[in-house]
Amino acid sequence: MFASATSGTTSGLRSLFIRGAAIISGLFLAACEPTGGLGQASGPETGQMITAGEPVRVALLVPGGSGSADLDWLARSLRNAGRMAAADAQGAAIDLRVYDSGTSPETAVAQANAAADAGAQIILGPLFAESANAVGRAMLPRNINVLSFSNNTQVAGGNVFILGNSFENIADRLVSHGLSQGKRNVLLVAEDDVAGQLGARAIERAVARKGARLAGRVDHPVSVTGIDSAAPRIVSAARSGQVDAIFMTANNQAVLPYLTESLARAGVTSQATQLMGLTRWDQPADRLGMPQLAEGWFAIPDPTLMAQFEARYRQSHGEAPHPLAFLAYDGTAAVASLARSGRRNALTTTGLTQRSGFSGVGGLFRLNRDGTSERGLAVATIRNGQLVVIDPAPRNARGLGS
Repeated sequence: MFASATSGTTSGLRSLFIRGAAIISGLFLAACEPTGGLGQASGPETGQMITAGEPVRVALLVPGGSGSADLDWLARSLRNAGRMAAADAQGAAIDLRVYDSGTSPETAVAQANAAADAGAQIILGPLFAESANAVGRAMLPRNINVLSFSNNTQVAGGNVFILGNSFENIADRLVSHGLSQGKRNVLLVAEDDVAGQLGARAIERAVARKGARLAGRVDHPVSVTGIDSAAPRIVSAARSGQVDAIFMTANNQAVLPYLTESLARAGVTSQATQLMGLTRWDQPADRLGMPQLAEGWFAIPDPTLMAQFEARYRQSHGEAPHPLAFLAYDGTAAVASLARSGRRNALTTTGLTQRSGFSGVGGLFRLNRDGTSERGLAVATIRNGQLVVIDPAPRNARGLGS
């Protein structure tokens, strides 16, 4: 018997899909429908100059003040993590000031302008891509670079860089690993919502970029009936002999358990045809016990470094950090690393995009001139109910982008 979201009544499952879809759609409509990036592929040279020996003034925009308990936790975690990194910045003085930017672009722009008026030389945040896009536009005339916590590459460019782990980065990592294991023919399975379609685009590009083959694509609605309709087509493709791996976007909280259980009942599991996903399959923790997810592949930040950071944070603040808290630490630590170099152009496009990248608590990462980022990720699976790393995250910059 497969453990999944199908436990209980059909009406209960349908309501889970509806609630989950509403939550996810709200997040991605806010985070993934920007008005467009700011720059060309190579990006212009932007950013403030710094003076050696003087504190670097950093503004941290966090999604506080929204009234959402989860966003308040995230805001608190980002604030604490940024301050931890500033305190760790040996050899560099970081004047970190925190601003509650809420969830609206208008509030984010107002707070960014307040930070710039107070002398901010670089901005970390905001979280939502629409807000990041708006803040970038507002800061461009003031020649201030923005390191957003968004993972949406559509807003990257000009003076906006994204620190979040993008779909493109994850797709590249998993397709590359698949090729190393002989998984060349990839069937794409995508939800038909905003996030699913953005994820599908990233997977298609990764397949083309890495030299794999797109063996087909199945889109499905975020609903029980939509998955029930799509599952037979996925099973048929898996049995055709033309598919080595099935790559799923599966963002919605109920989609992944229900879809993979439907496939498992027809004999399609990772033991037969490799399954892999654009999202983390080990979260929430109860998924570790779902046998239909066993041996599926997904990408995660370096788990050893993340565990060390989470332990430090918990000891200092008496609670677990939000899963995105590391972005504020990494962004602040990168600024500190650049400030230590003593170069006046440390916070400009040239400084931020140094090819050696940065070492963060989420692992290695590098910013590109087009505003995107590359993060060194591990490939993980679920085995005997435990998270297991099957291909470690790279420990030097040569491994980035693989």
